Amino acid sequence: MTADHYDSFADCYDAENASSLLNEFYERPAMINVAGDVRGRRILDAGCGSGPLSASLRARGAIMTGFDGSPAMIDLARRRLGNDISLSVSDLAEPLPFADDAFDDVVASLVLHYLEEWAGPLAELRRVLKPDGRLILSVNHPTVRLITHPTEDYFSTREYSEAFEFDGEDAVLTMWHRPLHAMMNAFIDAGFRIAAVAEPAPSPETPPGLLTPSIRTGDRTAFLCFIFFVLTTH
Repeated sequence: MTADHYDSFADCYDAENASSLLNEFYERPAMINVAGDVRGRRILDAGCGSGPLSASLRARGAIMTGFDGSPAMIDLARRRLGNDISLSVSDLAEPLPFADDAFDDVVASLVLHYLEEWAGPLAELRRVLKPDGRLILSVNHPTVRLITHPTEDYFSTREYSEAFEFDGEDAVLTMWHRPLHAMMNAFIDAGFRIAAVAEPAPSPETPPGLLTPSIRTGDRTAFLCFIFFVLTTH
């Protein structure tokens, strides 16, 4: 699946992203929390989609640049972010149009699991980072497939497709499962050091009606969905 596949349902995806448990109250707050103090930092939003993460980081003082493979998503991002953030249509699977050592941080929010090959994209993201830079990323948690599809081989890297509903519109997304060791080895092979790993709880701001009964009653604090990494260049 190419990123411009999102063009066919960009508006519905953006509407869902703005209010859903998994995006608005789980993944995005976790990315912001993991990023920490970003004031004055030059950050590249790799696979920025319609721009909500860029908007949040900009509000916290970051100097943002973004790209996405979907022209429709970049149009939505321009509407959200205005003209003071550089946005472009670019493919993470291809060389990126940025200079070496251009950014303090790169954020890649739910992007890499759409790619079969990680070596080239990780090398490009490392190239555009400063020597003391960080790559902050989230991907589908690999153990979720183990739970939901127990007959599949957890240890193989393989393609799969899932049906979703975004703001009332049906869509099918094709992604790649990787076991945890394959993810970590890919990061190390690309020259990164794994500085932190997070399996966070939902935001305290989550409306109770969106939470599962076990979390709402306090029997559990979190759920498996995405996993977050902070990688450093040295």
